Amino acid sequence: MAAARTYHHPDTDEIALPRVLFALSEPLRLTMVRILTERGEVDSLELGPDLPRSTLTHHTSLLRESGVVFVRAEGRKCMIRLRTEDLENRFPGLVRTVLAGYEDEAGQDGAAGGAK
Repeated sequence: MAAARTYHHPDTDEIALPRVLFALSEPLRLTMVRILTERGEVDSLELGPDLPRSTLTHHTSLLRESGVVFVRAEGRKCMIRLRTEDLENRFPGLVRTVLAGYEDEAGQDGAAGGAK
């Protein structure tokens, strides 16, 4: 039997603002974060069902390594959730503000960077 996959996550006090802002600077990742905000924990495949697996892995790994999401293996699934409490403790209101700005931009442009 194969060993369970394990993922490295930064401790809460290691979550750095520049890395979080970089992770949230890409429209596809912002869309993923919005989905996680709305649905809670989901199978990572639900964040980009039409994306190549390598692209999905790249973006979810970047979100995990920056401290934005928590990823865990569940059988063959890769479950992912937003680290809401950790992010709120480190940077109160940041994710909510970034998502609100993204939604405002999407409303003005019709689509934010084509990821709406």
